[in-house]
This record gives sequence, C-alpha cells and structure tokens, in this order.
Amino acid sequence: MSALRSVRTGARSLSYSFPIVAGVVVLCVASSIFSSGFLAPSSWAPTLSGAAPIILLSMAQAVAVIGGRAGVDLSVGPLAGLVNAIVVVELAGRGITDPFVVIPVCLAIGLASGALNGFLIAYLGVPAIVATLGTYLAYLGLTLEILPTSGGAVPMWLADLTGQVGPVPGMLVVILAVSLAWMLLISTAFRRNLYATGADERAAYTSGVDVPLTRFLAYCVAGAIASIGGLALTGLLQSGDPGVSSVFTLQSIAAVALGGVLLSGGRGGLLGAACGGAALFLVQNLLSLAHVGLDGLQIAYGLILLLAITANSVAGWARRRRKAVAMVPTREEDALAPATA
Repeated sequence: MSALRSVRTGARSLSYSFPIVAGVVVLCVASSIFSSGFLAPSSWAPTLSGAAPIILLSMAQAVAVIGGRAGVDLSVGPLAGLVNAIVVVELAGRGITDPFVVIPVCLAIGLASGALNGFLIAYLGVPAIVATLGTYLAYLGLTLEILPTSGGAVPMWLADLTGQVGPVPGMLVVILAVSLAWMLLISTAFRRNLYATGADERAAYTSGVDVPLTRFLAYCVAGAIASIGGLALTGLLQSGDPGVSSVFTLQSIAAVALGGVLLSGGRGGLLGAACGGAALFLVQNLLSLAHVGLDGLQIAYGLILLLAITANSVAGWARRRRKAVAMVPTREEDALAPATA
C-alpha cells in the first residue's frame, strides 16, 4: 500500500511535465516521418550529441528559475562557451587531457560562476537579470580573449562521448549522470528549501529556511550543470568556437517555460526542462528537414519563446488564483469562527 502511495505521489510531482513529454513523443514521430532513419539505432548517438548541450543548459536554467524571485541565469550560454575555450586552449592546448583533471577543472569553473551569481543575487540583492547579464557579457569577453577565432583540438575521450559507450550513446550517459546527481541532491533538505523559497520566500523564511543560502546554492548547482553543458558542446564541436554559445541562453529560457517550470519559481523540475530542450532541438531538426533557412529558425524560436512564456504566465496566474480561492473561508467557516475562537 505504501509503495502504491509513493508511486502516486511521484506521478503527481511529475504531472507538470506530462504535456511536454507528450510533445517530445509527437515531435519524434514527426521527425521519423520526414526522415525514415531518424529512430534507427545508428542515429541515436548523433541525435543525442546534437541535443545534449541545449538539454543540459536547460536543466541548469531550471534550477535558477525554481529558486524564485524572477530567478534566471543569462550566463549559462556564455559559461558553456567559456568552458569550451578553456578546454581547447588552456587544457588540451597544453597537453592536459586526463578526464580526472579536465572534468574537475570545468566543474570548479561552473561552481565559481554560480557562486559569483549567487552571491550578487542572494546576499547583495542585485536583480538576477542584472547580475547574470553582467556575467554574460564578462564571459563573452573572456572567451574571445582566450579563443579569438575558431579552432583547436579536444581530448579524445570527449570526442568519443559523441558516439557510443558500449551499446549506449555517450551523451545519454552524461545526461543520466547529471540527472542522478540531481536526484541525490533533492533527496536531501535542499529540495524542500528550494521549492519553498521559490514558492513563497517569506513563508519559507518564517519556517526556518535559510533563504539566501538556498538561493546561493541554487546558482552554484546551475553553474555546475552549465559547465557540463560546456563539455557536451565541446564534444559536439570537436573544436573551439567563441561565437556559438550565446544563443543557448534564450533557448534555455524557452525550454524551461515549455517544460512546465513556473517562471515565478517553486514548481517544476529538471525533467520538464530537459524535455523542453529536446523539443526545441527537434523543432530545429524538423525545420532543417523542411529546408527552412536561418532566418526562419530565428522567427520560430522567437514565436516559441513568446508562446511558452505566455502559457507559463497563464498557468502561474491560474495557480495563484486557485490558491487564493482555497484560502477564502466559506460561509460555514465564517459562522463557526467566533465559536471556535
């Protein structure tokens, strides 16, 4: 009985993501109609390699958004680009290719970026969009300073991740590893604190939640996941490119909104964000199969972003209205109030 109750509770917690999961299935079917080999096992590795950067950066963006107070991390795209440049120039370019060195260095860069954003936002009170716009611009400049033009080589193991790891696509292993780390993290009190802070930080504070620390940690986690997204981008490009990463910032916001993560915070999760990123990739793939040009892709991304944010805002308004209605006492409760006082 308790196992059944746990399953029902888990299903309810993931219900926000059901529409986007269905949407991804529909897009996969549509892609297979346009391209007969899309669902073939030989296509899984290259498809996941192409989708992995936006999926991972959308997951990073979701952590910041869930924390509330208009939380957003505009720096996730340029941070991935900075990681790409550092791996190509400062690590592989100097002969440092050991994954037990490269991965910790990249994670440290992501954590440092998240700590900077988190300190500015959580402790100094700088609005998230202002703080992360500053780091967005700083990372773009640093990337161009390190890698002025495209080129360079990447560690062989990172290039190999774009293929198969045994029978499994390499990038699927990366995405699952990040998902497992997130599941372990939210099995702690961090989950309760994060969602409580995002939903109502005043109520969370009065309940004993350290709101600034929780928000600070959320940006640290976002930075760490974004750095893994940078590694995925490096593996996909198999070189360095200083101009390719900034587009991921707006795409990650659109993916989070598409994935059912409430932009005002306190609701959603990384599953929905990952599916939102996958949906954007599949839309791009479909438009490419239909020979739509770059200008058409940009128009499509803009429309998707507008529609996703509009739908997300309507969902947030409906949620707040339901909560307000639930808090209004009925006539019977009003009549009983003096007697129970």
